[in-house]
Amino acid sequence: MKPLEPPAGQQVFAYSIEPAAEDFDVNGHVNNVVYLRWVQEAATSHWSSRMNEAEQAAWAWVVLRHEIDYRRPLLPGETAQLRTWVGPRRGPRFIRYVRIDGPDGEVCAQASSDWCLIDAESRRPARVPDWMAERFG
Repeated sequence: MKPLEPPAGQQVFAYSIEPAAEDFDVNGHVNNVVYLRWVQEAATSHWSSRMNEAEQAAWAWVVLRHEIDYRRPLLPGETAQLRTWVGPRRGPRFIRYVRIDGPDGEVCAQASSDWCLIDAESRRPARVPDWMAERFG
């Protein structure tokens, strides 16, 4: 997969992560499972940054699928730069993209995840409302 880039004009949520000592595996680089955890954390952090407490309480998200490409190791002393954005919605679903770069700007890992919106009261999938899509688009 070629490096992911958000489309022009797309809202992007970005932040940095300093890997903890326990994030490194026996090979001396960030473990693949840690990248998956960061993908999940990027999604939930982005959600929390755009939605108030009442809105968060009314909705939940579940992942239907993750696809991750590992491109280069993130090594001790390196800070990860994460960027996430959403793609087009389809009914109750969004594809979310996460790109994790090393300090050199090179892709360490990138993911696309298929997320499904759940109505918190009924616990059933719900079509993503226009107002919600606009906050992330």
